Amino acid sequence: MACLTEFRISWLLHFHYQTTLGYSTLIISEVSGAGLSSMTIQRATTSQLAVRNGGGIASTMPEKAVKPWKLPPQKTYLFQNANVVDAASGSIIANMAVKISGGLIEYIGQDVVASPDDVVVDLDGKYICPGLIDCHVHIKAVPGDDGLYGSAFGTDAAVSHFRQPYLCGQMLAKGFTTIRDTGGATLALKEAIEDDVFPGPRMFIANQALSQTGGHGDRRGAHDHQQCCGNQGGLSIVVDGVPECIRGAREQLRTGADFIKIMVGGGVASPTDRIENTQFTAAEIRAICEVAESYGTFVTAHAYTPKAIRHAVDHGVRGIEHGNLLDHDTALYLQHRGVWLTPTLVTYAAMGSDKYAGFLPPANLEKNRRMLDRGLDALRIASEAGLPICHGSDLLGPLQAEQSREFGIRARVLSGKAVLQGATVNAAKMLRQETFLGSIKEGFAADMLILNANPLDDVSILDEPERWVLAVVKNGRVYKSRWSRLPEDVREERELIE
Repeated sequence: MACLTEFRISWLLHFHYQTTLGYSTLIISEVSGAGLSSMTIQRATTSQLAVRNGGGIASTMPEKAVKPWKLPPQKTYLFQNANVVDAASGSIIANMAVKISGGLIEYIGQDVVASPDDVVVDLDGKYICPGLIDCHVHIKAVPGDDGLYGSAFGTDAAVSHFRQPYLCGQMLAKGFTTIRDTGGATLALKEAIEDDVFPGPRMFIANQALSQTGGHGDRRGAHDHQQCCGNQGGLSIVVDGVPECIRGAREQLRTGADFIKIMVGGGVASPTDRIENTQFTAAEIRAICEVAESYGTFVTAHAYTPKAIRHAVDHGVRGIEHGNLLDHDTALYLQHRGVWLTPTLVTYAAMGSDKYAGFLPPANLEKNRRMLDRGLDALRIASEAGLPICHGSDLLGPLQAEQSREFGIRARVLSGKAVLQGATVNAAKMLRQETFLGSIKEGFAADMLILNANPLDDVSILDEPERWVLAVVKNGRVYKSRWSRLPEDVREERELIE
């Protein structure tokens, strides 16, 4: 369809990051006025590119006819008497007006006159918080079956596919307007959400993580001699040797990955590797990192021990997932190298809880106890070393319901400010979206939560979104609301028949 959508220049870095990975195409159409601030950018649809390349005839059909699921026209909102949460400084900007239009935050200030088309909402002192970012999820590990090897890794791919929209909607309703999927989510899922087929967070994906044979991503048992990998839950693929590692990394990027995830140490959920294992050779890790760098992106690694962490970072990895056995010297090393850490403490708490008894097999449960005991110590060590920390959950199957509980766990050793930063400004920087996501600022995405309490006073309120989150706004649309002043606006209004 010959349809161009204009984006303001504030979207430039956002889309530039995607275009370096080869799945978005930008056309700079105009430069006028006083420099870059007035530049407009257009994103060409697939059919437009075909037309420009002589591959077809442009359609004149309206977009709604081609895509009948498209949402109604966006409203312009003016929120008055708002307390704006500044996560970066850990402060509240009181009594502000916030105007959002076209998916962006247009204005923040105190002197603003409402336009005739504005939907004016008096927040009456309620809090506007940046939308939350979860940097470690697995959308493909859907609820619906009990047990690790049933729900997380044994669910049929088609069954998982049809359950994923439910899980995406649940995450958005909890206040997670952005997620980073570290193994399992596909480009088709990401594009369906972007295209409004169903609601969900904006996504950054790894496609499938890379694992060596017998590594954390190899789900075969010791007596399973079938050729790897069959149905691995779609979270990972197995590659061995430099050529396979290069091919595997390139394949993930070809099919839409925003970054690469690798397994460099043993894990709780895998059946045959010990936590102390280091995985992949130095040459294999370097090869994967070189591929990622050539695509303008980075590699993050699953690792628990100082040895595995250093093995990864020494050879080019830029992010560490989990890190539960982190020591002080290694934390300083990571800080010096500018590496991001994404702990995922809630998953160990959930897997070890009475509520989910039986989810882990006995051998895995013992590994989980060790990670649970050390996780908070590692988080404290990382914070004291000045290591940049992001928010993650890493939940599988029925445990996905516990996603919001990470905030209260972290608050045992971190300040509310630090916990909130992990799910907002830090996460945005790690995703290279710090000029578009993670803050309530003019020109940023209108991703925000309306809260009836101050998260800087008690960040654990985010553990209970059903109580404290009044509304979830993503891209300027009210996707979830339980507040009568701000109804959801993602459905066509219809008159009821008497």
